[in-house]
This record gives sequence, structure tokens and C-alpha cells, in this order.
Amino acid sequence: MLYVYILIMALTTYLIRVLPIVLVRSRLENKFIKSFLYYVPYACLTAMTIPAIFFSTDQIISAVCGFVVAVILGIKKQPLPIVAAGACIVVFIIERLPF
Repeated sequence: MLYVYILIMALTTYLIRVLPIVLVRSRLENKFIKSFLYYVPYACLTAMTIPAIFFSTDQIISAVCGFVVAVILGIKKQPLPIVAAGACIVVFIIERLPF
């Protein structure tokens, strides 16, 4: 039965990726659809990441502080490893404070 579930999941994933290619053979000219499809990955990534940020720590204050540090470092155009390390360090320090 497990193999049936895996097969169904594989077919579903495959169809989701192949159907747009098969159904839409011409070039997209509509500006709205092109801009919508351009921003979908960013919106999905944000929708998955933001809740994970705030519910991954023991205290909400440490999550908020880590998020703020990550945003500040991102605005200053720091590389992704620096942003991630900075946020993790701040969360680690805040989690160790006695509140």
C-alpha cells in the first residue's frame, strides 16, 4: 500500500510540472499573467518561511529579534550565510537570557 501512495504522489508531482508545458505551447503575451507567474515563487516561499520563523523557537521574542536582525542584514545587502548566521546568533543569545 505504501508503494501505491508513493506512485500517486510521484504522478501528481509530475503532472503539476508537465501539464503547463503541454497545455500552453504559445508564448505568454499577457503582462498580468507574466507578472503573476513571476512573483508566485516569492509569495510561496514567504508564506512557508514566515510562520516557520515565528514558531521555531521557544520564546516569540527571540524569533522576532532574529527576524529583525535578518531583515536589517538583508537590507544592508549582506550575503545569505551572514544573514542566517546573524539571525541564529541573536536567537541563541536571546534564548539564553532569563526572562
